[in-house]
This record gives sequence, C-alpha cells and structure tokens, in this order.
Amino acid sequence: MNPKYQDILKAKMSAENYQKLVALNNERLFDFVGDSVELCQPDEVLVFDDSPEGLELTRRKAVESGEEAKLAIEGHTVHFDGIYDQGRDRKATKYLVPKGDSFPKALNQIEREEGLREVRGFLKGSMKGKPMLVRFLTLGPRNSVFSIPCVELTDSWYVSHSLNLLYRLGYEEFKKRGNFSDFFATLHSAGKLTERKVSAEPDKKRIYIDYTEDTVYSVNTQYAGNTVGLKKLALRLTIRKADREGWLAEHMFIMGVWGPGGRKTYFGGAFPSACGKTSTAMLPGEQIMGDDIAYFRAIGGECRAVNAEAGIFGIIKDVNPKDDPLIWEVLTSPGEVIFSNVLVKDGKPYWLGMGQELPKEGINFSGEWYEGKKDPEGNPIPPAHKNARYTVTLTALANCDPELENPEGVIMGGIMYGGRDAKGYVPVQQSYNWDHGIIAYGASLETETTFAIIGKEGVPEINIMSIQDFVSIPLGKYIQNNLDFGKKLSRQPLVFGVNYFLRDENGNFLNDIHDKHVWVKWMERRVHGEVGAIEAPTGLLPKYEDLKPLFKQVLQKDYSHEDYVKQFTTRVPENLAKVDRAVDFHRQKTENAPSILFEVLEAQRQRLLSAQKKFGDYISPEKFPTV
Repeated sequence: MNPKYQDILKAKMSAENYQKLVALNNERLFDFVGDSVELCQPDEVLVFDDSPEGLELTRRKAVESGEEAKLAIEGHTVHFDGIYDQGRDRKATKYLVPKGDSFPKALNQIEREEGLREVRGFLKGSMKGKPMLVRFLTLGPRNSVFSIPCVELTDSWYVSHSLNLLYRLGYEEFKKRGNFSDFFATLHSAGKLTERKVSAEPDKKRIYIDYTEDTVYSVNTQYAGNTVGLKKLALRLTIRKADREGWLAEHMFIMGVWGPGGRKTYFGGAFPSACGKTSTAMLPGEQIMGDDIAYFRAIGGECRAVNAEAGIFGIIKDVNPKDDPLIWEVLTSPGEVIFSNVLVKDGKPYWLGMGQELPKEGINFSGEWYEGKKDPEGNPIPPAHKNARYTVTLTALANCDPELENPEGVIMGGIMYGGRDAKGYVPVQQSYNWDHGIIAYGASLETETTFAIIGKEGVPEINIMSIQDFVSIPLGKYIQNNLDFGKKLSRQPLVFGVNYFLRDENGNFLNDIHDKHVWVKWMERRVHGEVGAIEAPTGLLPKYEDLKPLFKQVLQKDYSHEDYVKQFTTRVPENLAKVDRAVDFHRQKTENAPSILFEVLEAQRQRLLSAQKKFGDYISPEKFPTV
C-alpha cells in the first residue's frame, strides 16, 4: 500500500475494516480508496464484504439516517430525491476528455484536467460528518467471462441499499483476482444535505466519467440513475470495454418467451425509458431475465447474453393490477422494496396511473404536499413524480428466469427495437436480414423524449439503439460493431421493430396496451419458422390468418380484419420522412458512419417509392406478396 495513504486509512478505519481492505491486495484499489478518503474527509470508512451482516447494516442504516422511511408493509421503504434531482441529468453528465483525444461531438464533454479540478473541488470535504461506504460488486454473473468487478464509494445509505438489490456482491471476486486493475470505480457523495436528507446544492450537481481510468465521479445528487455507478454510468465504460474486446454492451432487456411444446426462446429488447420496455419484459406468463442492460458475446457461433444487473430500478408510473399483475404483487406484498418519489399517506405509497384515487395531501419529493401546491417557478407539483421508481431484486418476482445467474448466459433467438412513433412504423415487423434490422430499426430508432430525462417532453428524436446517451465511442464505430457482431454468428438472432404508439388520423392509439403480447408471440414463432410473413417496403409483416388465432389464444380476444389493415397499413409519406430524418441525423452527427448505413436506408427509400408509385400513399398489407 502507498505509504501516503496507509496512515490516512488506518486513522479512518477500525482494525477489522482495514484488514478487509488489505486482504484484497490490490494497489489500484488502495490508491483509489486512499485518494478518495483524503479528498472527501469522511468521519469513518466502512468496508463491506459479501456477508449478510453487511446487507442488514445497510438496510437498517438507510432508515436510521433518514434517507429512507419505513412504510406500512413489512420490508417496504420510501426515499425522496430533491425537487431538482428527479432524473438523469444530461447537462450535468459529461465525459472527461484528455487534450488531443478524439471524442464524439454529440456527447457532453469537458477537458479532463479542467473537469477533474471542478468535480474534485465539489467533492473536497463533501463527506464530513458522514461515513464512506466501500462496496464491492460485479456486473454480470460471478465467475463468468461476462463478469466485470466494480467498487463504489458512497456516503449515501440509500445508494448502498440500492446496490444490495440491483447487483451481485463482489468482495470475493476481488479477493480471487488479487492485484488486478481492470475494474470499474465510482466515487459518489450526496454532498450537503437538507433537513429532509436530500442533496442541498443541485446547482453543483456533477456526474463526470473518466473513461481513461474507468472511473465515475458523482456529487450533489442522490437520484439513483446519477449515483448508482454500476447503472448507466458504468454502461458508458462497458461500451468502451466491449469495443476493445469485441463484444456488445446494450441497453436491452432479456426475456424468455414460451412457445409451442414448452420451448423457451430468449429475446433482447431496446426501448427508450417509458416506452414499454419493462412492461414487455414483464409480460404475464413469460419469464424475465433482465429489464435494462445486457451483455452479448459470440460464443461458439451463438449469440449468448447475460443481464448485467440482478434487480430492477423501474418506473412505477402506470403500474396497476390489471396491466402489471406480477410487479403489482411485489409492490403490495411484504418484501424488500424501495419506493422513490411517490406520494405517501398513512404509510402507503401512491403513484400516478396506479388505478385508484390518490389522496389530496401527503408527503412527496417536495415535502408536505397538498393539491394545488406549486414549485418555486410556479408550476403545479404532482402528487407523485412521473419518474417515480421502485427498486427490487429480480428474484422477488414470481417469473424471474432461473438462468439469471448462469455464467454461460442464454442463447438469443431474437432482438427487438421499439420507440414512440405515432405516425410511421407498424406495430411489429421483421427485418430482411441482420444489417437491415440493425440499421433501419436500431440505428434509426426514432422516439419522443419522455419524463425519464430532465428537459422538454414530446420532442421527436433519433435515439440509436436506445443507447445514444451512453455511447462513449464514435457513433459510427458503435453501429459498425453491431454490424460486425452479426458476422461472428453462425446463428444470428432475428431482428424486429416494434411500435406500441401508432395512432390514427384522430390521434387515437391503434394498439391496445395488451396487444404487445401477441406481437411477441408472433416473433417467437418467426424465430422457429412456424408462421409466414408479408414482404412490405419496411420489413416483413405478420399475416392476418396468423395473428387472429394468436389474439384468441393469448388475449381471449377477437381480432378484426379491419383492425389488422389499420395497424399494418404502410404509410408511405410518413415512412419516407422517417428515412429522411435518419439520413440527416447520421450525416450530421455520426462520425465515420459506415457506408452500408446509407445504402440500407436508400434501399428502403426506393422500396417505398416503388410501392407508392404502384399503390399510392397508404397501402394495405395485403397488397404485398407473402414469403
């Protein structure tokens, strides 16, 4: 250990905690912890191993510290973030880029030395009066080629509690690997706290990513998306690691879909926040392996995948017993659940869209809340925030896939890309091939901004593979990596585009909220070649005669031919406009865009123009040939 830090650490640690750290025999770790202690000046340093006692200490201290409060149901707690700390903050999140380093212009960045001076300035002395908690975890299953060891230092018991539920414990993984340096490190401080134990200086919020050192700095924030370093912050680092090593780190769920004869087919899905991602991954009767981040490797010619996480930090808005029975069961039964930024009245949590009347007063992220209360800018404060969340471990769910901890991962049969598109794409379609799917559905994924990101809602934007905010390599390189990955596979997953938000000319949705289950079952059968398709300009569409029995089987619902034609009509002008927007985006923002990207989009344009010349602007699916 660096003698510079030895005395500092001994002064801040009990003998037991010091020995836990020393036992790991890791020079980079010692330097990171020592430097962080010297910088942040905590009152004490607590080192957590993988013992149940450490988990219980975090649970208890999260409540005793005031960062969480107990609710009426056993095991349930609530946490509130500050009124200006309710989502991922794009403006405050930046990459630290060394002078002379080339970095994507579309991403927020600051010169590395300047950024380090700024964020370390805010971190200086930020833990006075508080403990520093040293947590060891892994991304991906332990003892696996997918495993990435991580350490997070935080002064927040709530953040530490969230880590308990969301990730695998990793102290023994560090111990096994010894003096290695290939791990991710996060330093987080909530900074000064108000009487309500929320970050008091949101104007000094900074989330900086030093990709040269695989390190994240986060200060003056508590919202888990900004503070749980293993989540989207580590995803940025993982993408660079995957780029170096030839695999993929994706913003995707993984689910197991049951098919005829009891078979199970695994799908990945990339959807921007609040676009149906978790509700798809949690379809009743199917199995969930992950709802947010997936790692893909080509092993023996197969696409194998794992969930980087072991829990869910999910949006709770619109979770109700009818549409989300499995999540509802967990959220209303005894067990370990952290609610955040909901409304609390008499020990019960309430959230928007839960299917019952909400109280007119209670406690929420703004403090004492009453109907009509306004924020400092004069805007009405809702009873619960639209980005309110729940945090649970996946194993709490009745439909958790038993392969969650399989170190070899699962074989992927299909990948779906979905966003919010009121005017263009049909509810479900299959790409012509891997390259077409990656480009037309993934790299051209178009959606509308939602409440999960601070800023204006409802603005249409391209969000490449639903991962654009997190891509820490040139976008063209990221797209090329996806294209190249397909070439490593002798058995490529089929690629699908889905869109649950198509509307008619009057603004009415053409999909029922439950219809997605039928689209997923159709995709499962396509993977196994059991249903045919129609060859339309934008992809392969379902046939009515295949969907009708699926609607009856899955939803006990009659499916009319009229609904089918409305849903699967090709809207040529709207789709041509989509192609134009995608091309414009990639010409302007995608450095070193692969030439095949424009070739595939141009081919889609020509197919649309040819169909328009033959059939007009709006074309029934039955005008096209079957394959």
